[in-house]
Amino acid sequence: MKTGTVKFFNVSKGFGFITVDSTNQELFVHVTGLVDQIRDGDKVTFEEAEGKKGLNAVDVRKA
Repeated sequence: MKTGTVKFFNVSKGFGFITVDSTNQELFVHVTGLVDQIRDGDKVTFEEAEGKKGLNAVDVRKA
């Protein structure tokens, strides 16, 4: 599991971005990849999976 911080998550649109702790890379996250509800600034753990437009964060849980 990787760790990161929710940079932005729009609940009404169902997507956002997570900043990966180890690389500062930003990963797309979609509501379908969430286990827990997240908000801006939350610390999270997640897995990476290849999406249509690159890597996505999936299995996202609050840390």
